[in-house]
Amino acid sequence: MATERGGGRLISLGRRARGLFDKWLKRRIPSAPQIKLSHRQIFIVPTRSGLALLLLLVIMLIGAINYQNSLVYAVTFLLGSLFWVSLHHTYRNLASLEVHTAGGMPVFAGEMAPLDMNVIAPRREHQALVFSWPAAQRRQVDVANGSETRLTLYHPTHSRGWFRPGRLRIETRYPLGWFVAWSLVDLDWKVLVYPRVIPIPLPALAAGGEGDTENQMVEGTDDFQGLRDYQPGDSRRRLDWRAYSRGQGLHTKVFAEPLQSTQLLDLANTPGANLEQCLSHLAGWVTQLELTGQPYGLQLDTLHIAPGSGERHRDQCLRALALYGSKL
Repeated sequence: MATERGGGRLISLGRRARGLFDKWLKRRIPSAPQIKLSHRQIFIVPTRSGLALLLLLVIMLIGAINYQNSLVYAVTFLLGSLFWVSLHHTYRNLASLEVHTAGGMPVFAGEMAPLDMNVIAPRREHQALVFSWPAAQRRQVDVANGSETRLTLYHPTHSRGWFRPGRLRIETRYPLGWFVAWSLVDLDWKVLVYPRVIPIPLPALAAGGEGDTENQMVEGTDDFQGLRDYQPGDSRRRLDWRAYSRGQGLHTKVFAEPLQSTQLLDLANTPGANLEQCLSHLAGWVTQLELTGQPYGLQLDTLHIAPGSGERHRDQCLRALALYGSKL
């Protein structure tokens, strides 16, 4: 019992210390979409190799004093000078580095979220820079002087909604590995994570409208209805390239089909053991219907998305599923 109480106290103290450190770090390095590293954001300590060298220098200095050996004095002071110079070079390898976020594409839960960033070296070359999160793979890059490097990092995702990877660790042990300089930056990344896709057979066909549906038409794939101005997200297969080549601008071909052939996906009628499983089934149906080109609508309680198709419509439905029940 005493051991369990002692362990619980240690865990509680560890959590308090972690909370205090996070608050201090938030004040010292606040969240921002871009950051330039300076002495305020950079921390540096000796590595194990550096501490071993420091201990060796102390032993050599004691031996040189004891035996009055000039050669040992010379070697000790030479290594001590290299140790001191290495400290400054390791710090300079991070100082003045600029890091800018460049967004991230939405992914499904369970996939690796791609997080884009631009690394800029305005003053000097930066070598052997390592970017990492605790739960992600490390990435090492070199950035030439005066250049900008586009870097994509990947972080695992586990649940739907807005994903924030937390503070990114940027570190270097260049040039000799005797010191490690690092910074913990919060680049205010935010990536939308769709529900995990669980493929199941599509439900029975349900009409997407009310009243007389035989004469109602919605956007589909059957009958050509005309052209409209291009909108981001429209399928490239439906672009009118001939009109574009004649200098008439970029337009999208519009097709229609009877309303009764559209699929209405309703959360209330979706099978599943819990809410997350139901949303995963809906995500699976959305991806299936989009692949076949069949128009579909979505009903989430009071939220209604009219039937349609195309990348923009698919993203609208998946976004609604990802943020369902969220206040963000």
